[in-house]
Amino acid sequence: MGVFYEQIPQSLFKWILEQKMFCVATAPLSGAGHVNISPKGGANFGVLDERTFWYMDLTGSGSETIAHLYEPGNGRITVMFNAFEGPPRILRLFGHGRVLEAGTTEYEDFVKKHDVATSFGSRAIVLVDIHQVGTSCGFSVPFYDFKGFRSTLDEYIERKEARFKAGNEKESMPKYWAMKNSWSMDGLPALHIAQKVGKEERIEPLKKMVGPLAPTRYPTATRFGLEHLLLVAFVTAIITAFVTVYGMDAARAIAVRVPADTRRLINVPLRTRF
Repeated sequence: MGVFYEQIPQSLFKWILEQKMFCVATAPLSGAGHVNISPKGGANFGVLDERTFWYMDLTGSGSETIAHLYEPGNGRITVMFNAFEGPPRILRLFGHGRVLEAGTTEYEDFVKKHDVATSFGSRAIVLVDIHQVGTSCGFSVPFYDFKGFRSTLDEYIERKEARFKAGNEKESMPKYWAMKNSWSMDGLPALHIAQKVGKEERIEPLKKMVGPLAPTRYPTATRFGLEHLLLVAFVTAIITAFVTVYGMDAARAIAVRVPADTRRLINVPLRTRF
């Protein structure tokens, strides 16, 4: 039976840190966008306190999670752990994420304060501010024996770093990020450093989706936002003042000239963050 908490129970700290992998799920605000689920392996994660989880975001070919966390008004993220040995358990951490990109003061301060091991391929620390924790049975999750962590990514990064230090500027990680991590598959901006280097070096970003359903641009939201509410309040105040000064008959005469279809007034990109 599922149980929910407002924060991570102290009794689960040790179990979380013993896990060998977890998954993170994010999605763009637009319903036309794509939900992303990313598996993470290794010991590059931790629990700061009952409401804060973190993990090291390593270099990869995609940057969906970071793009969704950066999207204004978004930032939603769910972290899921499964028990593959011992008693069954599924643990979900629901929250909002913050991105500390490699090279920034925030990133360097975090790494130093918490003694986090980094590598040439470390591109960000993702902090998750948790507002809900859920546990469930996991009775249908199968058993798996852990054999070891894959070394493929570490070896790739080591070779890339060696070539870069030998003078091959093409092996720069920011240049790799500019090509593969500038945008999400739906067209949302991702790593800031990737955007910056891509513009400076004129690096063409990799096209990520193919076929007739591949998005050509990110669909903007058309919800009724704060700026629209302020516009309505302003117009209402003007009409109220007009009625007070000139009377209701004059106000009705003006109202009949207002277009009945006001959708064009609100069908603009939503930029407000609540």
